[in-house]
Amino acid sequence: MSSAKYTEYDAYAAEEATEGKVLGVQGGDWDQVVTAAAEDGSDERLVVNMGPQHPSTHGVLRLILTLDGETVDECRVNIGYLHTGIEKNMEFRTWAQGPAFCTRMDYLSPIFNETAYCMAVEKLLGITDQIPERAQIIRVMMMELNRISSHLVAIATFGLELGATTVMLNGFIEREYALDVFEEITGLRMNMAYVRPGGVAQDIGHGGFTKVREFLDRMPGRIKQLRKLMDANPVFLARTKDIAYLDLEGCMALGVTGPVLRATGLPWDLRKTQPYCGYEKYEFEVATQDTCDVYGRYLVRMQEMEESLKIIEQCLDRLSVTKGPVMIEDKKIGWPAQLAIGTDGMGNSPRHIAHIMGTSMEALIHHFKLVTEGFRVPAGQAYAAVESPRGELGVHVVSDGGPRPYRVHFRDPSFTNLQATPAMTEGGMVADVIAAVASIDPVMGGVDR
Repeated sequence: MSSAKYTEYDAYAAEEATEGKVLGVQGGDWDQVVTAAAEDGSDERLVVNMGPQHPSTHGVLRLILTLDGETVDECRVNIGYLHTGIEKNMEFRTWAQGPAFCTRMDYLSPIFNETAYCMAVEKLLGITDQIPERAQIIRVMMMELNRISSHLVAIATFGLELGATTVMLNGFIEREYALDVFEEITGLRMNMAYVRPGGVAQDIGHGGFTKVREFLDRMPGRIKQLRKLMDANPVFLARTKDIAYLDLEGCMALGVTGPVLRATGLPWDLRKTQPYCGYEKYEFEVATQDTCDVYGRYLVRMQEMEESLKIIEQCLDRLSVTKGPVMIEDKKIGWPAQLAIGTDGMGNSPRHIAHIMGTSMEALIHHFKLVTEGFRVPAGQAYAAVESPRGELGVHVVSDGGPRPYRVHFRDPSFTNLQATPAMTEGGMVADVIAAVASIDPVMGGVDR
């Protein structure tokens, strides 16, 4: 066999591809090539792109990995492929139109986006204590239903990434039942804009209660079925135990929250530590593990779904005895919440239109101004946060006293938690990068908002 040729070159394309020396190989025996490279003092490192698409991220993420054989030497996270400009767009819409935009950020947990935003607006308006009790209960119930549906996607895609298609199918099937509940209550399966400043868009009808009851009857058994597929599966355990280790100190340094933080043993959950929407009135446990690995994060999410079912059950019991409106009484702020569909299934019913237009001329003017111009919010700034399926979802709103926000900024947990990717993956195997990213459960709509 002819001797190996081992050359160094600096072609334009090569310089574009990577930094440093580029080695070219032309024919010859591979052993001789390796020897020649070793004598030259170069290291056998390979730069590869994982992405910019990856199913476990629920969006578009690019990881630039520097590999030494199968070991990850360096991991760089590249984001921005899904940028929508939602935050900037909200500056050009009224305060009441905000939920229709922010609900589309983390599209797996839209109710949380809406609730956090509305809580911040209500804090600026000074009406937090005026939100009807029934509306607060509905918000809690919808958020816990949404937490379950989001975790089901996390577990389903997690299984798919590790080759367990049965887990993926089961997870998505159960999520469909949660989306059916949303559709019955709000009219939409995703991106509902159901939570509005002052309350919720409309009350829950008899069909909504029936759907929630059916969901509660079905889910405990289905969660057990998912656990049977994964909890003690030897292949799953081998791919998740002691993988992507990140302890409490690392989480605190990086600002990581949610299941990743609670898998280190710290029971930090805003529903308990900084209650909102009346969460202090509900009985539930904060799910924790002390393994600091992928398996622990999986267990936390499974336990959280079981705890969410308990909260939803309590919400139904409280709604049965808590009557009243679901929107603040102030007609200059509260969006009309007594909606009724016409007999043709399109638009409002004639009776509802007559109610709006026939009450009084002043009521009609208020309704018209609320829809077209919106309400004005006193100048100032406020921050509100909720415990989303991925961690602390915070909203910082700034008002200049006008009918539109001066600035809206979201502290999305997916964006913050992605910082942990290098800490979890560097020094590990390239195959474990998949499990590490899936255990963070980032939604790129929230990252690139």
